[in-house]
Amino acid sequence: MLLTAGLVIWGVYSFTRLPIDAVPDITNNQVQVISSAPDLAAPEVERLITFPIEQALATIPGKIELRSFSRFGLSLVTIVFDDDTDIYWARQQVTEKLGIATEQIPAGITRPELAPVTTGLGEIYQYTLDVAPEFRESYSLSDLRTIQDWIVRRQLIGTPGVADVSSFGGYLRQYEVSVRPEELVAMNVTLNDVFDALAANNQNTGGSYIEKGEEALLIRTEGLLRSPAEVSRVVVKPSASGATVPVLISDVATVTEGHAVRYGAMTRDTIGEAVGGVVLMLKGENSSCRNCRGVRERIASNPQKFASRHFC
Repeated sequence: MLLTAGLVIWGVYSFTRLPIDAVPDITNNQVQVISSAPDLAAPEVERLITFPIEQALATIPGKIELRSFSRFGLSLVTIVFDDDTDIYWARQQVTEKLGIATEQIPAGITRPELAPVTTGLGEIYQYTLDVAPEFRESYSLSDLRTIQDWIVRRQLIGTPGVADVSSFGGYLRQYEVSVRPEELVAMNVTLNDVFDALAANNQNTGGSYIEKGEEALLIRTEGLLRSPAEVSRVVVKPSASGATVPVLISDVATVTEGHAVRYGAMTRDTIGEAVGGVVLMLKGENSSCRNCRGVRERIASNPQKFASRHFC
């Protein structure tokens, strides 16, 4: 009787720990390598990126399938392992082999990266950012996307069981420098000079310290560009031909605040365009609402206002 009671208690406890999912995850054991090259067409992506990566990954033990997909600006290589292979061991092996592949890829084209440790059924939570009606005119789609990428996403990334948070909608803010060809010729400046000047003048540096009595004064220079006005004041070259004043970015180009080219949009209800994200669950985690509860609690403690919908 005591043994039977013990088995009953053990069974009840095991039942409470049993992962329950409406759609069981039957995705095979795989690692994906993603490479972005916006300037290359599909044949160049296949020849310069996909093929070297495939050759480097062909000798990994435990591999049962290797397939790839090359299109304009994107290379996707998928390595499928047997079910007994630990996923993190497999990712370590792929990372080591990518070092060999990177040496064969021409410099400056791309840097291959591993996809998050999740599957196609790992989307456990979807949300959108919402603004009170009286403040809706004060926040543009670019502002909401900036809040999503730099505040909301970074708060949700640390939630236990979350592999990544994908952002959707809005406009990805960026500073655009539109050069004027006639001014480049007049100032004897090339397009490479503009590129080099922007790269060299967009970083902070440190200069050790100076001792002053019992104190130490830290030396540092702030060079990160924070606005179009600061970008316009970057020096391209000391002076033009016959001139004594330096050539600035504003002398040869127009700096504006724009957005990256987007290939889609997110809409919600009848309001129109919205900004939001999808929370991706780690592979092998309990796909019941345990992870969803952690995300909901993190969102409830966030000062931003959300309109969210979850699906577990």
